Amino acid sequence: MPLITVKVFKDELSQEQSKALIEKITNTVLGVTSEKLRDATWVVIEEVRDGHWGVGGNPLRLDDVKTLIAS
Repeated sequence: MPLITVKVFKDELSQEQSKALIEKITNTVLGVTSEKLRDATWVVIEEVRDGHWGVGGNPLRLDDVKTLIAS
């Protein structure tokens, strides 16, 4: 049974984006394994509070990620 965990910032994804992500990840896994595993493939999206991530020894915030995306 595949179990895939995705961590994102809290409130980073809308319900629609979460649904699309779950569908696409599931389909990708089944493309590598077997369609027979569809009902046994779990995708868990975990939300991490803003500032509780770190990169290069520094806390990272959702606003930092939005700035990177915008540039």
